[in-house]
Amino acid sequence: MEIMKEVSTNLNHSFSVSERKNIIISGVVKIESFDNEEFLLETVQGYMNIKGENLEVVKLDTYQGNVTIKGRINLVSYIDENTKKESSMFTKLFK
Repeated sequence: MEIMKEVSTNLNHSFSVSERKNIIISGVVKIESFDNEEFLLETVQGYMNIKGENLEVVKLDTYQGNVTIKGRINLVSYIDENTKKESSMFTKLFK
């Protein structure tokens, strides 16, 4: 499910976490997948994985490529495309 359509690839990418409760991310191209424990975002700088508890989208600006997520943030990491595809496949098989 592609939530975000076309975002200019010349956007800057940054993120800011406030008290492990809110994260604001810029330069988001699309949201690959999400649930209340994990978000996988494609940014202009690569894939970004956010894990936590009770995560939900508070603000979504598809034109500017900005996303605000609230909940308890436990992990923010970047992964490359090959790692994302391999880990997703194995995660689904062995869950």
